[in-house]
Amino acid sequence: MIDRATVDRILDAADIVDVISEFVSLRKRGTSYKGLCPFHDDSTPSFSVSPVRGLYKCFSCGAAGNVVNFIMRHEQMSYPESLKWLANKYHIEVRERELSTEEKLQEGQRESMFLVNEWAAKYFHNILTHDVDGIAIGMQYFRSRGFRDDIIEKFQLGFALSARHSLADEALREGYKKEFLVSTGLCFENESGELVDRFSGRVIFPWIGVSGKVTAFGGRLLDSRTKGVSQKYVNSPDSLIYHKERELYGIFQAKKAIAKFNLVYMVEGYTDVVSMHQNGIENVVANSGTALSVYQIRLLHRFTPNIVLLYDGDEAGRHAALRGTDMLLAEGMNVKVLLLPDGQDPDEFARNHTAEQFRSHIEENQTDFIVFKINILLRGVTDPTRRSAAINSIVESIAVIKDPILRDTYIRECANRTGVPEATLMSQMNRFIFSSREQMQREQQRKIEKEPQPEPLRPATPMQQATQVERMLVQAIVRDGEKVIISDVRDEETGQSVSLNVAQYIDYDLGLDNLTFSNPIYNRILAEAKEQSQNSDFRAEEYFIHHPDIEIAQLAAELCAEQFQLSESMQLKKNENRLRDSVIHLILDFRKDFIEHHLKELQARLPLETEPERILELMNDIKRMREVRNALAKKLGINIVV
Repeated sequence: MIDRATVDRILDAADIVDVISEFVSLRKRGTSYKGLCPFHDDSTPSFSVSPVRGLYKCFSCGAAGNVVNFIMRHEQMSYPESLKWLANKYHIEVRERELSTEEKLQEGQRESMFLVNEWAAKYFHNILTHDVDGIAIGMQYFRSRGFRDDIIEKFQLGFALSARHSLADEALREGYKKEFLVSTGLCFENESGELVDRFSGRVIFPWIGVSGKVTAFGGRLLDSRTKGVSQKYVNSPDSLIYHKERELYGIFQAKKAIAKFNLVYMVEGYTDVVSMHQNGIENVVANSGTALSVYQIRLLHRFTPNIVLLYDGDEAGRHAALRGTDMLLAEGMNVKVLLLPDGQDPDEFARNHTAEQFRSHIEENQTDFIVFKINILLRGVTDPTRRSAAINSIVESIAVIKDPILRDTYIRECANRTGVPEATLMSQMNRFIFSSREQMQREQQRKIEKEPQPEPLRPATPMQQATQVERMLVQAIVRDGEKVIISDVRDEETGQSVSLNVAQYIDYDLGLDNLTFSNPIYNRILAEAKEQSQNSDFRAEEYFIHHPDIEIAQLAAELCAEQFQLSESMQLKKNENRLRDSVIHLILDFRKDFIEHHLKELQARLPLETEPERILELMNDIKRMREVRNALAKKLGINIVV
């Protein structure tokens, strides 16, 4: 376990804006930062980060928390793993007691797979830079591509020895388990049960996820029989930590540049990415020849809405540029296309031009996707049927765009370039939109029919309704627990003058009648706030947001996150009187709800009683409860009819 002092050092060092910027492109808005939420399909920036409070909050999906919670949720890590991630980022030494055997088993398969991949990346890189065969074969290939040492280091490029058991044997000697060598795809088992290296004889391109962890590998075969011309690639299979449709090669190395330039270049292959980086263009990623997926698009959209597709100018390049772009448009991306001249791919073009020349060429020759599609599909087409099909395809692409003004702009452009009346194109586009909506509705209906139907909703009980009041009381404790609301009150037992803060007053008032919250965590927060009130440095919000119990820290973050929805100048400043009135009102609400709950219980029992004495006793109890309830309602300014 990590001791509390180390946890405090980690939390003190962690800058929530710095950390979240590793995964989300943030832009300053007043005292906070805004961006696209990484936890749902967010098309408009609803994700807010407050550096002052150390909190994030999405005002669309409701996700909220502190910096540790963000790493936990985004990277699917445990609480200790998230702390270690932050400690590593800020160079804080973490000393832990030795874990028991049972605790080691609970570390989790995901973390074990990441550890194996991290070791394998270093192993491949070490072979490339120090082994005789690695230098003679692997390094020679990279040198032939013109890759410098700093670029090889930046992308952790490597080489796998030709022997089919080299990695497996070394990994087992190092203590890594066979099951994780297989589950990561580094090795596979042959018919006799032996481990065989998947990437033997290949140069290695590690896939590094947005968080900096090695998720998978790509291996390029260098076949001497074809003098190195053969370009057969082998990639890691899908696993618990790697899904090819969700990853983009180079995203870790590119994310800061993408945010800086508010633009990303999409290419096809590993060497395209590496060459462009060496050329000085770093805002580039590759999907490695597969069709773009909605997951990849949404990952990019966190950093920028602007994308340029860079492909070579042959038939395959044109096909790649057309593939998947409807999804880009549907996800709100601004899509432009550039086909490089003379059949060159981005790798070759980057090696033959400076960064300035490359960027200038892109800027001068990139084409809006719809214009590109019109030029490609209608070039030289005279047959009416083929022409009609091409125009329909173009209009169908326009139909997926969500922005109606942008749709109309493209329809007008399409009419000007094709000669088809704008009204005709608009009518066809509306048919596509209507058809798409109908299809979505049918799919949603099929999902509903397949899912088990939930039980009918029952009305909430009084105590279930009361939980909202409880939550508001606990919110007052977490936000303002240390603030004094009762000043200079004389203690009847000691005769001394005392003051009570929010936490102490709530504890005192509820304690008069031995009332407690229905949620055990709420009771724990109240007890800790009362105890910590003896410390003059106690600040409730900071204390609970950074609480070592992640459940309490998460709840505190949610309760506090709403505060930075408004700018600080627009937030009401709570003085002692206003805060006291608010707390007293909430306590009265809590007591009234508590009384109503028991009143309903008594009323439900009354028809079941048969003994006259017991019936009379219950009726008297109900009468007293009503009197108390009515008195509380009067204080709250509520009219009670029954």
